This record gives sequence, structure tokens and C-alpha cells, in this order.
Amino acid sequence: MTTATATPLTTSDAIWEMDRRHILHPWTQFGPFERDGSLVFDRGQGCWLWDTAGKRYFDAVGGMWCTNIGLGRAEMAQAIADQAQRLAFSNTFVDASNVPSAQLAAKLASLAPGDLNRVHFTTCGSTAVDSAFRMVQFYHRAKGNLDKVQIIARDMSYHGSTYIGQSLGRRPGDRVPEFLYKEAGIHHLTPPNPYRAPDGMDEAAFTDFLVAEFQAKIDDLGADRVGAFIAEPIQASGGVIVPPREYLRRIWQICQQHDILFIADEVVTAFGRLGHWFASDAEYGVTPDIITCAKGLTSGYLPLGAVIFSDRVWQAMASEGDRWFTSGFTYSGHPVSCAAALKNLEIIEREALLGNAAEVGDYFLDRLMALQDLPLIGQVRGRRLMVCVESVASKDTKEPLPEAANEAKRIADACEAMGLMVRPMGHLNVMSPPLIMTRDDADFVAETLHKAICQVTDQLTKEGWRIG
Repeated sequence: MTTATATPLTTSDAIWEMDRRHILHPWTQFGPFERDGSLVFDRGQGCWLWDTAGKRYFDAVGGMWCTNIGLGRAEMAQAIADQAQRLAFSNTFVDASNVPSAQLAAKLASLAPGDLNRVHFTTCGSTAVDSAFRMVQFYHRAKGNLDKVQIIARDMSYHGSTYIGQSLGRRPGDRVPEFLYKEAGIHHLTPPNPYRAPDGMDEAAFTDFLVAEFQAKIDDLGADRVGAFIAEPIQASGGVIVPPREYLRRIWQICQQHDILFIADEVVTAFGRLGHWFASDAEYGVTPDIITCAKGLTSGYLPLGAVIFSDRVWQAMASEGDRWFTSGFTYSGHPVSCAAALKNLEIIEREALLGNAAEVGDYFLDRLMALQDLPLIGQVRGRRLMVCVESVASKDTKEPLPEAANEAKRIADACEAMGLMVRPMGHLNVMSPPLIMTRDDADFVAETLHKAICQVTDQLTKEGWRIG
């Protein structure tokens, strides 16, 4: 019998090769991955990351919209270790629970708007959306509205990577011919992107257009068949689309008239990214029926998601005591993840990170606005610590460069060479830095990104691409 021996982990090249040979990454593009492999990180502290070769990077991406309190927090590690030693796991099915999950549910109820006092724990944002989708069906059928299960969403939205999540979301980069998606019962409307509004429409007219489109869709389907509307308060991965000010509130008012559940997908916007616990009410005056959340709930230290929903929804689902809500996951309400979330929320409160996100976030966005003077940049948009820089071939027509130019990835690569991580998506570069970001950090990001964009613009011009 042979004895297996571990491969020596002595060099960054060895780790890189292990990753390249054995891991299927989310959203793998096979050709570039097989050729170039991955950038492998070894450690993190605060807003900074170090790769296996020891190079340092400022993480303006915030992990993936999620490292809100920053990395390397000893008290987070201690809270996780203490709970793992005390109770590493207990299931929460039917009538079993654990102390951290009960405490966290009560905490979330105290922070959520309106009467959103009920919590269903999941494993991440994708499974939270999946659970909310099923909750819509359960709610309306419990009320006797058997056909009221159609869902209205928006183009350029992202609602996770489960079958239902990707079916509800519709970003071009997420839809591939090798996968099937649920089409029946899911409908998509125009994204509320003022930068791409029809010619001649100001914000008020564009808002009227969007609201009229929503009402027309309800009329076409029948209000007695529409179960819910799902929306990110600001569409994150779709390009940090900040809607017109009155749009969401007017949509919500129509939903209330027709008993259409309003689902706010706050997987990105909750827990401080915009300077609030939740953005729906604080930013747009909307009290949703259901909020889906994850990411900043634990600041990425452990996986955890949640569906926070209203007493009204609970009461309808529980109106007959013999019903079973047959949805959940082995790790729903995982005690260690919930302990991490409780410590994370404590840190956000104790260090006044919501206020820092508001103050530094406003400064950050203001600093990045100067990038709009560059010929390659069509628009800088966002809200506080949630920003997108969109590149175009022409500022006048807003036409993008051909895909072959690959300018957003080039900009990200140039930033990476200078010690800055930004996230390229299509013709966009997106940023969502931790809530602990400082003004000096914001200056570094703005200055580095400016240099990178200028470098790439020069390269593109020399290659014959027309810009401006």
C-alpha cells in the first residue's frame, strides 16, 4: 500500500498551479483561466490584501461587496472560535433552535423598517432570494390566491446564482446558452438607469415612463395574478444603477394597492454600504414586505443570509396552524455564523461605521467624479461606498467600445499593477470598499484609477481605437 504525501506548499507558484489544476471558480472563463490562472491571496488586514508573493493591494472591491468592517479583526476570530467551542452546530428545523440565531433574529427585527419582525435564515444571498421566491407563493396560496404567483423583476438586475436567482436576474453576462432558466411566470422591465434613458427624457419623465410600464405589465398580466415585485434599491452588479428619486416609492405604492409583495433585494445595500442599516426606507421611503440580505451581515467572515419579512406575511402564512413551510437549509441559523453576525453588527455600531460610510463615501464619490473629465469615461455614478465608472467610445452618443477593446479589464489590470483592486464588468469598473475606508484611502483610489485610465486610453489610441 502506498502512502499519500502532501505536495509541499513552499512557493507561490506551487499554490497557483494547484488552484489552476483543480478549482472550478464561479464565473470561470475557461480559456483565460487555463492560460493565466488566478491571483491567489494569502492574507488580509483592514482594507488591504497580500498575495502569495507578498505584494500588497488596496481592496476597493470589498471582497465582493461584503468586507464591510475590514479583514483581520481579532475579536471576530475570537467570537467565531468561542462559539465553535461552545456549540459548533445545531439544526434549526421545525422546533429546534440555538442561542445565537434567536439573538440575531431579534437584532435584525430591531434594525429593519416597519413591521419586518420575522427572519428566515439561509446560507447566502442567492438562497435568501430563492427562499423569498417560494415565500411569495406560500403567502398568496395561504390567502386563497392560487394564481397570484407571477413575479416582476428588471433587466440588468442580479439576484444570485441559484436557478431561480439567475432566472429573476437578467444581466447579459449571466445568461449563457449552456444553462436553462425559468421563463414562465417571471417578467422583466426596463432598468431605471437615467444615463440610458430614452433621448429627451429628464428624470421626471423617465420616472413616469418606468411607472407606467410597471402598471401596464400588471394590467396585461392581471393584478390577481401578480404576486411580487423584486428590486435591488440600487442595482449592484448590473452597473450600480441608481434609480430616479421617486421611482421605487411610486412602484411600492402601486404594489400596496394590489397586494403585490415588494421584495427589496438588499444583499449589497444593507448593513452600511450606503450609510444605513437598510437602504429601502432610509434612501427611498419604501417599507418592503420582504428584505433579502447577506454579505455585510457577517462582513464576509462566514457565510450567512436572511429573509426578513413582515408580521403581515407571517400571519397570512400561519393562518391555519397545520401548514408546513418546507423550505430551509442544513446551515440555516448556523450558530457560529450567527455569532459572527452579532459581533459584526456590534462592531458597526460601536465604531459608528454607518456615519463613516456616509461621510467618507460622499467624499469618495466626489473625488471619483473628476474622472468624468477623461475622454474614455462616460459617467461616474453611485452612492457613497457603491460606485461605478462607465467607459464609452463617445461621450455624445454614449456608445461603448467594441468588446475586443476590453478596456475595463485593462483598467483593472493597470490598477492591479499599482496595488489597487477594482472589479471590471463589461465596460464598467465597480468599487465597494469597506466601511472603514478613510479619506486618504479615497485619494489613493481616485489617483490610481486616474493614472490607470490614462494609461489604457493611450494604449487604445495607439492601437487605433477611436475615443471621444
